[in-house]
Amino acid sequence: MQPVKKRNYNLAARIVLVTFFSLLSLAVFLPFYAIVLASFKPGEELVRYGLNLKLDWDLMSLANYRYLFTGITRTGAYIAHDYLLWFKNSVVLTVVQTTLTLFVSAWVGYGFAMYRFRGRDLLFTCVLLVLMIPFEILMLPMYAQASSMGLLDSIWGIMLPYLAHATTIFFFRQFLLSIPRDIVDAGRVDGASEYGIFLRLVLPLMKPALSAMAILVGLNSWNNFLWPMLVLRSGQKYTLAIGLNTLLTPYGNNYDILIAGSCFSIIPILILFLSAQKYFIEGMTMGSVKG
Repeated sequence: MQPVKKRNYNLAARIVLVTFFSLLSLAVFLPFYAIVLASFKPGEELVRYGLNLKLDWDLMSLANYRYLFTGITRTGAYIAHDYLLWFKNSVVLTVVQTTLTLFVSAWVGYGFAMYRFRGRDLLFTCVLLVLMIPFEILMLPMYAQASSMGLLDSIWGIMLPYLAHATTIFFFRQFLLSIPRDIVDAGRVDGASEYGIFLRLVLPLMKPALSAMAILVGLNSWNNFLWPMLVLRSGQKYTLAIGLNTLLTPYGNNYDILIAGSCFSIIPILILFLSAQKYFIEGMTMGSVKG
């Protein structure tokens, strides 16, 4: 049996941890609760009182969401907006960019982890250096390059700079270092091509890492604002982040659709996280291949 003193210490430590994480969870949940609550209230309430936690059933209604999806306001007037178009643009951009970024970065990480070639360490050092450079320093050269390539006002102009993402490459490289090289050698002995080894042997083992990075890359793509704002010109191509920002003008702020739209925009990322959460922690902590 454990000594009484040690049991008391373990109990006290457990109480402290539970209390700490409960308070942390509450701090994370309250802003989300406040914006969901505000999405059911008139926009005038937000202007008058700001975001608050007061639950007033007399003010609660689905009018903001009706306006969001049909364009019909609380007064019954019809005001056209492009929210659904912005939402579709963001979904397409997030799905395509996340898929291509994971695939391209996995290839690059695989090359750094499994192959020995001249200049490998120098190139990987350059990848690490890119992680240290703020985006604000890179955006002007990136913009000039995108302009010279004719990629402005297109989805490819947004995606291409992020396909070989330094953070994703670094993560995949570290993950693949834990996979025994014997798997690659066995594939070569069996006559598999280098592409076949990666696609049939290595890529299935990367499922936890791919799931973990899918959440992070997808979240970054969905919330990306500055670079798409620089690249896009046509209102019909705006992403959700840019489109919602256009609702804030010096001549009036349409908080009815802004709050409801912001709240509804959380759903895709929530679905992505729930679908990949099984592998998220495993992918972030996995250090070996289970045989």
